[in-house]
Amino acid sequence: MFRIKDRDSVLDLCSETFVQKNEAMVQAKIKRALIVEAIALTHITERSDLEMNFIRVSKTCETVICCRVSPKQKADVVRMIKKDDESALILAIGDGANDVSMINEAHVGIGLYGNEGFSAI
Repeated sequence: MFRIKDRDSVLDLCSETFVQKNEAMVQAKIKRALIVEAIALTHITERSDLEMNFIRVSKTCETVICCRVSPKQKADVVRMIKKDDESALILAIGDGANDVSMINEAHVGIGLYGNEGFSAI
């Protein structure tokens, strides 16, 4: 499990060196999970090379969790994936008003009835 939580971990885990290490882990069939915090996403989206490497690593992980992110950042992650792979079909599921921008950005958006009622629908 890898955690991207601040600028230093962004520079480490979104580097070309780590992308190569990640490819070796893929070849060795080592399962990986990635946890990304909001401040890290801010740093990732500031530079296109970091964004590209983040997507390259993310697409090979079994699990990617973005935590404590803003509604804009949720939509940004969907937008990054769409930009990287135009043939990808993106599904976004949310249960609150803070998920609406992500749901709207995805090809398929599902709003669930949750703790916030029908806010995401």
